[in-house]
Amino acid sequence: MNIEDFRNYCIQKVGASESFPFPRNLPNALVFKVAGKMFASTDVMTFASITLKCDTDKVAELRETYLAVTVPGYMNKNHWNRIIMDNSIPDRLLYQWIDDSYNLVISGTSRKKK
Repeated sequence: MNIEDFRNYCIQKVGASESFPFPRNLPNALVFKVAGKMFASTDVMTFASITLKCDTDKVAELRETYLAVTVPGYMNKNHWNRIIMDNSIPDRLLYQWIDDSYNLVISGTSRKKK
């Protein structure tokens, strides 16, 4: 997966928006949100990793199973994973994890915001 594939997949989600919400601290941080809540992010200059929300029951398991899945730098380590984009994770899994992240955020929002 490259950054264009990542961006196109995230932005095509129903209700998804993209922004650079941290211009001072992290000016290259591209963030994808749905219903005003983040579900994915990356650094647009490097695309060295992506950060995705994860089911709390799966966070540790994914980190133990895949060397490229690590603790995120700026997010809650119990709810988010950072995935190193070193081509060790198949694209089909990356797409599934993006879907999972999006669905976790959607399931936690009110009907009004949906």
